[in-house]
Amino acid sequence: MSDVQSFIDGSLGRFRSEMYDFLRIPSISAKSEYDENTRAAAEWLAEKLGGAGLEAEIIDTAGHPIVLGESRAAGPDAPTVLIYGHYDVQPPEPLDLWTSPPFEPTERNGRVYARGSADDKGQLYMHVKALEAHYATGTPLPINVVMIAEGEEEIGSPNLVPFVVEHAERLACDIVLISDTGMYAEGLPSVGFSLRGLAYFEIHVRGANSDLHSGEFGGSVANPANTLSKIIASLHAADGSIAIDGFYDDVLEWDQATRSQIASLPHSDDEFAADLALHELSGEAGYGTLERLWIRPTCDVCGILSGYTGEGAKTVLPNHAMAKVSFRLVPDQNPDRIKELLDAHVARLDLPGVSVEIHELHGGRPWRASVEGPAFEAASEALEEAFGTKPVPMGGGGSIPIVVEFEEKLNATALLVGFSLPGCNLHAPNEWFSLENYEKGIGALARLYDKLGRVQAGT
Repeated sequence: MSDVQSFIDGSLGRFRSEMYDFLRIPSISAKSEYDENTRAAAEWLAEKLGGAGLEAEIIDTAGHPIVLGESRAAGPDAPTVLIYGHYDVQPPEPLDLWTSPPFEPTERNGRVYARGSADDKGQLYMHVKALEAHYATGTPLPINVVMIAEGEEEIGSPNLVPFVVEHAERLACDIVLISDTGMYAEGLPSVGFSLRGLAYFEIHVRGANSDLHSGEFGGSVANPANTLSKIIASLHAADGSIAIDGFYDDVLEWDQATRSQIASLPHSDDEFAADLALHELSGEAGYGTLERLWIRPTCDVCGILSGYTGEGAKTVLPNHAMAKVSFRLVPDQNPDRIKELLDAHVARLDLPGVSVEIHELHGGRPWRASVEGPAFEAASEALEEAFGTKPVPMGGGGSIPIVVEFEEKLNATALLVGFSLPGCNLHAPNEWFSLENYEKGIGALARLYDKLGRVQAGT
C-alpha cells in the first residue's frame, strides 16, 4: 500500500488537472442540445479507464451511453466490487448566480467550483485514480472490479435498470460501491445507512379556453392559479405533517438505537439556519432536523408557473397553472402508491370550474442498511486511516434510486462512501468540491479496495 500511496501523493497535481478537463465537458443529460457533449464525456471517461488498467467500452442505450470497465485479474474466488457513478450533470441555470463559469473549473479557498464537481464527476473520477495507482505501481488488487458509469442519473436513469437486468450475469458482484453522497462535516468522514426515495409530479390546472381580463371575468370564472394554490395548501397540516390520507401507512418507524445515534452527532440548529441566512428552521413536529432530513418523508413544491410574471402589471386571469411537486420517501413507501394517494386526495377536494391533471415525472424507492459486516468495517478502517478520524454513520436526504435495484437485481450489498461536504450547492449555482477531500479520498478508496479483499465472495 505504501507504493500506491506514494504514487498518489506524487500525482495529485495531474489528478486535479484531469478532473478539471472532465468538468469542462458540459454533459447535461436533460438537454438534447448537449447530447454530443454528453457522449464526449463518456468517451473521455472510457479512455481514462483504459489508462487505469480496466478493459473499457461504451455501450449504447436508448438514451445516453453507459461506460463499462472491467478488471478480473483477482480471479473467480476473489470478491467482485461494482463501482457505480454518473458522468452526466444538472443544468447550470440560473447562470447569473454563478461567481465563475459553471464549466470552467475555478479554485477558491481550497475548493473547485464547477458543475459536476461534487455530483458526481469529481467523486467518480477519484475511483479511476485510485485504480490507476494500483495499476501503475504493479500492486495487485485483491478484488475483481466492474465500473459502470451512466449518463442519465440526473434524468431518473430510465435505461439503467433494463441494462442491469440484461447484463446481470456480467455485472454479478458482492459489493456495490457508490461515491455519490457526502461526509457529515469537514474532517468527519461517513458511511451511508439510508437514502430517501422520490415521487415527483406535475400538477396542471386548466380553466377557460384562454387567458381572460381579470376585471371583465374575475369573480365569475374559476382562476386556475387560485385553485392550484388551494391544492398546494391542502398538502400539509398545521404541524408540518403531510395531510394526504394514507400517506404514512407504509412509513417504517426507525429503531431507537438509530435515532439515538443520529441525535449523538454534532449538530446545531442555530448554525444550520445561520449558514442558510434563515432566522429559524421548520418541519414536521416531533423530529429533529437530522431526522427530518434523513428518515422522515417530505412534500415540497419545486416550481410554480402561471399567469403574467414580467415587469409591471398585467391584469390577466390565467387559464392554466402548473406546479412541480416532489415527495421524498422513506422505507417502506413506494412512489406508485404515492401517486394513487395523491390522485385520491385531489379528487376529494372541491375544485369547481377547472380540470386537474397529475403527471408522474419520475420516482425511486428509498433504501436503508445496517452499518455492520465486513464491507462496512473495511470502509470504516479505510476512511479512518486516510482522514485520521473514525467515520460516523450518515443518512442521505436525496435519492439514488438505482441503489435498491442493484441490491435486488444483483443480490449484492450496497456500500455508500461519499466525499462531498454540506453546503456544496448540489444542483445549484456555485457547486463546489473540497480539494482536500478529493486528494485524501483517492487514498481512502485505494485502501478500501485492498480491505474489501477480505469480503467472502458469493456472500
